Amino acid sequence: MSMGSGGVDEEAGGGAGRATVARMYDYFLGGKNNFPADREAGDRILHAVPDTRTIVRANRMFLRRAVRKLATLGFRQFLDIGSGIPTEGNVHEIAQRVDPRSRVLYVDIDPVAVMVSNEMLLGNPYCRAVVGDLTKPEELLESLRQPDLAEIIDLTQPTALLYFSVLQTVPDSQLHAVVEPIRNELPTASALAISHISPVIVDTAGADPVNEGVDVYRSHAATHITLRSAEQLLPLFDGFTLMEPGLTRSADWHPDPDNEDPYHDRPERSPMLGGVGLKH
Repeated sequence: MSMGSGGVDEEAGGGAGRATVARMYDYFLGGKNNFPADREAGDRILHAVPDTRTIVRANRMFLRRAVRKLATLGFRQFLDIGSGIPTEGNVHEIAQRVDPRSRVLYVDIDPVAVMVSNEMLLGNPYCRAVVGDLTKPEELLESLRQPDLAEIIDLTQPTALLYFSVLQTVPDSQLHAVVEPIRNELPTASALAISHISPVIVDTAGADPVNEGVDVYRSHAATHITLRSAEQLLPLFDGFTLMEPGLTRSADWHPDPDNEDPYHDRPERSPMLGGVGLKH
């Protein structure tokens, strides 16, 4: 599949197939790496929850602040699970502004996301994208032990493990089994960063529209979305000390006037939770 200035090649890429979460996310951000199926599903969600694009932007703002904070603390390895399709201000761009030798491995189940990522990363010897299923962490760990990927991420060294707006696609029955194997593999002084959609979206958008949006993800992208509170997510940080202000509304996490969260004037309406923990 080739990619020109207009985005992915829809005919070569099978654009009439099922939508994916990564390409829908790209569509919400105004990207060009999506297919008609993604845009159709995205439009249905936008009709149900018009604030969707604002929520997605808020997540990107949190990602950038969190990665920059970790990079300034000295982190030079980032493992981004469920990374999606690159947009401006990616993990490697933020981290390499602090240190051009920062290493980033992107992992996503969508081959289009991985293809676009690797085209963006051409000429960057410290970063790579690979196809991987976040629900199969043992397979991911085995891949990371192979020599070609060990050049990018060395799990014997402090690593920032990132799950940005992806764990809501994992059912409750699998959540801890998905995160714990990789989290527990990390050495002392590593980090875990998580963002996740919360039930606040029901308070602001209404239960019926949110349920309609969830149904679109299920029917069009074969993905079930689970809303979770901070209390439900806190156990994922076992063995880590949360940085202040803890696992909180993303708009309240280290707000930065140069990286304005779209909910900065109304943080109580921010449905995205975000937190960063350091392994002790």
